[in-house]
Amino acid sequence: MKKDDKRPAQNSGPTFRRPGMHSGEKAKDFKGSMRHLLSYIGAEMTIITVVMIFAVISTVLGVFGPRILGQATDEIFTGLILGINFRRIGTILTIFGTIQVINILFNYAQGFIMAGLSARITYRLRTQISEKIHRLPLQYFDKNSHGDVLSRITNDVDTLSNTLSGGLSSMVVSITAVIGIVVMMLTISPLLTLVAVTILPLSGIIVGIIVKKSQKYFKQQAETLGKLNGHIEEMFTSHAIVKSFNGEETSIAAFDEHNQRLYRAGWKANFLSGIMWPIIAFVSNVGYVAVVVIGGAMAVNGSISIGNIQAFIQYTRQFGQPMAQLSGVAGMLQQTAAAAERVFAFLHEAEETPDSTTPVVKESIKGNVRFDHVFFGYEEDTPVIKDFTAEVKSGQKIAIVGHTGAGKTTIVKLLMRFYDVNKGTITVDGENIQSYTRDNLRFHFGMVLQDTWLFNGTISDNIRYGKLSADDEDIKKAAKAAQAHHFIRALPDGYNMLINEEADNISAGQKQLLTIARTILADPDILILDEATSNVDTRTEVLIQQAMDNLMHGRTSFIIAHRLSTIRSADMILVMQEGDIVEQGSHKELLAQGGVYTKLYNSQFDVVE
Repeated sequence: MKKDDKRPAQNSGPTFRRPGMHSGEKAKDFKGSMRHLLSYIGAEMTIITVVMIFAVISTVLGVFGPRILGQATDEIFTGLILGINFRRIGTILTIFGTIQVINILFNYAQGFIMAGLSARITYRLRTQISEKIHRLPLQYFDKNSHGDVLSRITNDVDTLSNTLSGGLSSMVVSITAVIGIVVMMLTISPLLTLVAVTILPLSGIIVGIIVKKSQKYFKQQAETLGKLNGHIEEMFTSHAIVKSFNGEETSIAAFDEHNQRLYRAGWKANFLSGIMWPIIAFVSNVGYVAVVVIGGAMAVNGSISIGNIQAFIQYTRQFGQPMAQLSGVAGMLQQTAAAAERVFAFLHEAEETPDSTTPVVKESIKGNVRFDHVFFGYEEDTPVIKDFTAEVKSGQKIAIVGHTGAGKTTIVKLLMRFYDVNKGTITVDGENIQSYTRDNLRFHFGMVLQDTWLFNGTISDNIRYGKLSADDEDIKKAAKAAQAHHFIRALPDGYNMLINEEADNISAGQKQLLTIARTILADPDILILDEATSNVDTRTEVLIQQAMDNLMHGRTSFIIAHRLSTIRSADMILVMQEGDIVEQGSHKELLAQGGVYTKLYNSQFDVVE
């Protein structure tokens, strides 16, 4: 890009994958995931501690309610015999009302604070994921579904947000309530308390067994949801290809397979999580019946007051509520652990090799490029480029030709540092490209790819992406140079026409012209054209070729072409075969050799010049 803006002139669109291609998942253990999450939110622990204190105070105040009402009941029962003391009852009810108001205020405060805390942490997570995406090497996106990445930044982060906003405080409230209720029950009757708390070990065993069994299904649910989203994203972005190859049935079958897996994992996870409360409620009711029977006998014997037995029965009924909340929190924590492991696994993915700490920074370059014994393979044991050596002088127009898979586009990816060489060096103006920062290196390049990329925005905005500081007049000049101005004027709203998300409301040729206009506007030092005119008609190709010849004048240009008619004027043609340069020279020189280039040329034109 030229001078004002450090944006890539062109990126490739979504890669179509056949159904069934998905990324692998590396699951972590439950405890490890939760420790990682707590470590991540460690900076907010002061606020969380304050919220937890509020939750404890609120819960403790709430626990006093039945005991206070029990005192009021005793006053009324005694008053029926000796006369009711309305002043005493009024005082008790005033105390009860005050406690309830304070309880509500603390509940509101903790909810307000946790909502803000959850929003901040969610914002930070999504920001870090977004930044991480731009630091990941292209290999990651070659191997992982786009939809799975989207699922991590949306569904998984939302799961963490829900836990932070309600799960943590619910857990503290439930634990505090259980402890508080037990303490209050002990102050009323140790015997009845012993009867009531016998359900605790049994409930704990039940919860432990269910949590252990359901955790793996929550993991499967999160992973399968990511795969399902990936499949949907691929099918939506490539629906034209799916239809053209009659792939609807295959797509639906793949969707059904993922959907069935999600159904089975989700059903089992939610069923196991959901049965905890009914089982705990049943156990609680058994304890409740025992308390009522024994408490009734004690009340008849006069060893416990009517008010206390009423309070105790209320505590017994309340005892099941925090236990149920704990079972719900247990299910939520399982989902949270599954989401956390996916989010943090993504954040810990290997990034691009760091830029040099003492980088070369140039405002402009001449465009001398040298490939010196370059070796490269997307997999180290499968080389694509083998001992590639070439020297390009400033201002030369270099064409790279060869059969599909020969390594032509790979050379360009190495030059742009989308990938780093395994062995050898690439220099620009005598400096190893790894001495530049990636931003500064790509700042000097303009790319037009065969796979066009336009975003949801106006035509003017899409062209301006090449140089954000450009005004409307600059955009029109670039469009005219790219032979795009005439068709833009004929469109509804002209330069202000909105291109939709799929960019399918203009033709493939028109999209190609807009990407060329974007690169012309960028005014780069080095041009890379990868089948840049493949999607336009013959007449437009001639006009574009003229514009590109003017643009390439005085600039180093790399042209990847299958149609050899477009590169006959190149200063040098590199003929590649299986990652090696097998021939190099001008068009006439290579034809005179009668080698690989001649065969390629004859296969297209059936003539020999």
